Amino acid sequence: MRTAGRRWGVITLGLIAANVVMFVVTAISAASVGNPPADNYQSPVFADLAQMPVLVQLGEWWRPITAAFLHIGPVHLAMNMLALLLFGSELERQLGRWRFLGLYLVSALGGAVAIQLFGNPGGYVAGASTAIYGLLGALGVLLLASRQDIRGLLTLLAINVFISFLPGVSLLGHLGGLVAGALAAGVLVATRRRTDLQLPGLALLGVVLAVVAVTAPTVAVLSI
Repeated sequence: MRTAGRRWGVITLGLIAANVVMFVVTAISAASVGNPPADNYQSPVFADLAQMPVLVQLGEWWRPITAAFLHIGPVHLAMNMLALLLFGSELERQLGRWRFLGLYLVSALGGAVAIQLFGNPGGYVAGASTAIYGLLGALGVLLLASRQDIRGLLTLLAINVFISFLPGVSLLGHLGGLVAGALAAGVLVATRRRTDLQLPGLALLGVVLAVVAVTAPTVAVLSI
């Protein structure tokens, strides 16, 4: 475990473990009500934790963050965890454990805010991809700050944004996470000479996003 932690990053592996555990929990929950375990989204636990804007507005404040640890089926989980392993381990090495964790959570909240503001009020949304897109956005900002070539990253982003238009994929969550991750990296770059301000800066950004996520009504709700 120590060797794996040094190679891939303790926080990265911990986040992957949390996502896998939640998938197992929802699979068992699905089986408990007579559904196939692979259809883990058809479970009481999933229904209680996935993000649905109208339920968040009714006081179920935990959903914007718990939804980032849920996945719809094993393929969804595997794809997101592979991306998290690749990009998360690199960013954890660059930023350190706690800055990386702050970046990850801020990115997840950024995706949740976009869904709350502009998403379907009665639709369930779940997945770590909001945070993973945030990692891509942060990586782009860090590459620009260090004056490195970002053409490969831009190509990857273009492919993933195209995928986000496919049915069943949350374009809003992906774009919200991307923007939030870029903002979080901007905070880190702006305070690189005052490292004592970096974690408080990320925390402040996270608090602002969390407040918006649980208090702002969706545009769709306002228009009814």
